[in-house]
Amino acid sequence: MVLLGLLGADLAFGDLYRYVDDKGVVVLDRHGVPPQYIGKGYEVLNEQGRVIRVVRAAPTAKERQQLLEAEARASSDMQLLRLYASVQDVERAKKRKLAELDGVIGISRGNLQALRTQQDNLQSQAANHERAGRAVPEQLLTQIGNLNREQASLQRDIERYLRVRQEAERNFGRDQARVAELLGSTQ
Repeated sequence: MVLLGLLGADLAFGDLYRYVDDKGVVVLDRHGVPPQYIGKGYEVLNEQGRVIRVVRAAPTAKERQQLLEAEARASSDMQLLRLYASVQDVERAKKRKLAELDGVIGISRGNLQALRTQQDNLQSQAANHERAGRAVPEQLLTQIGNLNREQASLQRDIERYLRVRQEAERNFGRDQARVAELLGSTQ
C-alpha cells in the first residue's frame, strides 16, 4: 500500500507532455514525447495541467525555404543600408560605375579602331605584293591573321562590357528602389 502511495505521489509531480499521435489522438505522457512525434510539436504541462512551454512543429521544407529567403533579404538590406545612406548615394554610385564602364568600352573601341587601321595597312601591303605579281610574305599573312583574332577578341570584350553595363543599370535600379523603400523615401 505504501509503495503504491509513493508511486502515485511520484506520478503526481513532474511535467506532462501533450502531443498528437498518428491517429490524431491527443496523448498525455509523463515520460516525454516519442521521437517520431517531436517534429510535429508538443506542449509541456505543469502539475496543475497548465501549459508552461509550447514546442512548435518543425518547419516544412517550404517554410524553411521562406525563412532562408527572409534571412537573405534581411542581410541584403543591411548591406544596402551600410553602403548607401540615401537614394542619392545610390544614384551617385550608379553614375560612377557607368562612367567607369563607358571609359573601358571607349578604350576598347579605340583599340579596335587602331587594329582595323593596322589591318587595312597590312592588307594594302599584301595587295601591292599581289598586284606586283609577287607572293604575299608569310609574315604579313601571319600579322593579318593575328590582327583578325585580336579584333574578334576585342569585339567580344566590348559586347561583354555592354552586358555588364546593362546589368549594372538594372542592379542599381533595384538597389535604388529598395533603399527608397527601406528609408521610406518617395524618390
